[in-house]
Amino acid sequence: MSLSVVDEEAARLDALERLNLLDTPPSESFDRISRMASQIFDLPIAAISLTDCDRQWFKSRIGVEHWSIPREKAPCAEVAESGGVLVIEDFRTDPCYHDSVLGKAGVRFYAGAPLLTRDGFCLGAMCVLGTEPRLATPSEVTALQDLAAMVMAQIELQHAFGRIDPTSDLPNRTQFIDDLSDLARDQAPGQQQIAVVIDLIGVDQLNHAVRVMGQATIDDMVKAAARNVRSMIGPKRKAYHVGTTQLATLAPEGMDEEAYVALLRSRTDVIRKLGGPSAIGTAVVGVAPFMLGETLPSDVLRIAQGAAQDARSSGRFFHVHSAQIDTAFQRSFTLLRDFESTLQSPSDFRLVYQPRVDLASGRCVGAEALMRWTHPTLGPIPPGEFIPLIERMSLANPTTAWVIETAVAQMARWREAGLDLTVSVNISSANLHESDFAGSVKAVLARHDVPHTALELEVTETAVMNDAELALTQLKELADAGIRLAIDDFGTGYSSLSYLQRLPVQVVKIDRSFITEIDTDPRQFSLVSMMVSMTKHLGHRVVAEGVETRAVLDQVRSIGCDEVQGYFFARPLSPQDFVRWMEQRVEMECAVA
Repeated sequence: MSLSVVDEEAARLDALERLNLLDTPPSESFDRISRMASQIFDLPIAAISLTDCDRQWFKSRIGVEHWSIPREKAPCAEVAESGGVLVIEDFRTDPCYHDSVLGKAGVRFYAGAPLLTRDGFCLGAMCVLGTEPRLATPSEVTALQDLAAMVMAQIELQHAFGRIDPTSDLPNRTQFIDDLSDLARDQAPGQQQIAVVIDLIGVDQLNHAVRVMGQATIDDMVKAAARNVRSMIGPKRKAYHVGTTQLATLAPEGMDEEAYVALLRSRTDVIRKLGGPSAIGTAVVGVAPFMLGETLPSDVLRIAQGAAQDARSSGRFFHVHSAQIDTAFQRSFTLLRDFESTLQSPSDFRLVYQPRVDLASGRCVGAEALMRWTHPTLGPIPPGEFIPLIERMSLANPTTAWVIETAVAQMARWREAGLDLTVSVNISSANLHESDFAGSVKAVLARHDVPHTALELEVTETAVMNDAELALTQLKELADAGIRLAIDDFGTGYSSLSYLQRLPVQVVKIDRSFITEIDTDPRQFSLVSMMVSMTKHLGHRVVAEGVETRAVLDQVRSIGCDEVQGYFFARPLSPQDFVRWMEQRVEMECAVA
């Protein structure tokens, strides 16, 4: 699909910006070309002109005092826009340029040849100017085009200095990607190739080593590895420095995946010692088979680096890229990106409510608010998929804020309709690190005129123990305000019993993983019995989660659980369905009682 004029100009300006030429000091290598142009045309003015967004800036200039002129009505801008040669034989008779800055300054003649990148973007012009009208012969135009090509060769040569890593003296990531692009152009599409990334040291080890021994130690290791890789692969293949401590290369041409994996295994000891005898950390290898022309070069590098990370995380020497794992990572990235944007306008989020039933009376005494997300293109996303993502990426605080605001607003509407329930909301360890979390919760309750005692906050053992003293301080402030507190997923985390008894919680919720087989597994039954007995002796109310059958319900009742929650009574319900369920509850309460 072709670019619009606006997009093409933006891409052209981006290409110019990436070359880092604008507003740089004079260079003799460019001035030499300008002098040649002036001599060939026998004209007093010659320049290498770069077309910026609003100006013509001269990288080199002969016979010109100023460094730039406005882009408007500058002939070099026309060259940049058209990408072709432009000759103006006489400014005074030209309808466009007779009143331009150059025309008013006495310029009568102009000839410019485009400065074209390999991608076809025109940066500006190699131009010559005179104060008398004249013609340009075909040989002169050809010479001007040759000089423009020399300028571009010089630009690419200078830019190439940015393609070599100064530590390893190897081509860098940019060159690796460009070389893959060239390979895809030069060879028939669909041929299999294999990229490999050697990761010399893990990120945690790297950070620790830099802190203890300094960057020079890491640089020495990279230099040694670069020398050893070049020696290992031979002069006909290239090695690249694609990350701080990551080197890359391509497998020998024509070698298939199975043969290459066998080759890697045979060289395990050599590769592990690439960083030299005093190398820090353990080298791992990521292998990424791909088809030329079918995978973007940047994606080839990404999946090879991902395979190296998979090797390190699994404790293996090497790992071959898995399309399934990569798809999962891509999905996670998409979900995380879209979740963050949806938080700004959360129309795709909603809360559902799962009832909690008191076993003594059979009455529904509360509900747990659970977040649901329907992605606009991927559909419903399971909480077990998106909740861990947001907790890892610092989105837990704004997410909890939205859930509490939405749940409390719903509680206010229910109370106005005569439905008085305790609603519980899950919070994370990140919330316990907020300086004024308790204050913000109280403010939401006050804004909706909901009593503090109507809200229950659930926190896991692990979240509490991440910073026990800080958690205790925050939880005490919440409890002192009358907000109910519960330990969620009890038994799945880790906690000190001596610390647990200090927490100002009223409720302990036993995780469903202990409950679902309590009717068929005697050991599970004994374990849950002890958990219930212990927590009730500490003065807590006990809720059994995941009750799905009558047999399980009978068992949790027999060991003294106070409340139950699960599919036996109801799945999580929308606010409207929850009200209808409550209206039908009278008959169910009689049956349970």
